[in-house]
Amino acid sequence: MINQVKFVWATPDIDNTLAKIARVSNPDNQDNPNIKGLLTYMMTHGHVSPFEMANVCLELNTTRDIGRQVLRHKSLNFQEFSGRYQDMTKLDNAPLRECRLQDTKNRQNSVITEDTGLNAWWEQAQYAVNDKALDLYEEALELGIAKEQARALLPEGLTMSRMYANGNLRSWIFYLKQRLDPTTQKEHRELAQQVLAELRLVAPVTMEAFFPLENNHNKAS
Repeated sequence: MINQVKFVWATPDIDNTLAKIARVSNPDNQDNPNIKGLLTYMMTHGHVSPFEMANVCLELNTTRDIGRQVLRHKSLNFQEFSGRYQDMTKLDNAPLRECRLQDTKNRQNSVITEDTGLNAWWEQAQYAVNDKALDLYEEALELGIAKEQARALLPEGLTMSRMYANGNLRSWIFYLKQRLDPTTQKEHRELAQQVLAELRLVAPVTMEAFFPLENNHNKAS
């Protein structure tokens, strides 16, 4: 698995805070301990605006190509490691990608191959490209080429990126509903599974309402 998600910050006691805010029009009942029933009702009936009142910030470590997909989620806010100012080799090495074939029936899908010869070729091809790219990148920096230009030599899928992503719970839920979908690229889906695991720690009741544990596609593989 090429991704890593780390918790940074969250609104304290999210589930109870959301329940209290949702009951703003019923002040005599704001401290009702039945938050699970309320949050589940809100999810079922589409009352999602209260979920905008809680924020979570996560550190995401993934390859740059997956990072580009994450950045498409405009309702989240991002701060990303900049290759303009820092040597890209300061980040961890990206693991090799698994060998998958294009699904002939669904262009949004790929399938793992057990062809040992093809797997060996794919592994060596990645080593060759990455080793050559790193050598040229480091040579370019030594020759005085600007970092913002030298980074063009690095392969997106084999170069790591680090970003901080901050958003309210409604935005994170929308992100997860899209990126846990089976049609999402596997590497991004694995990232989303790790995001969900972190959110379960800070908002377990809310996450269970939207993403029940019995749903297999929401479990980390």
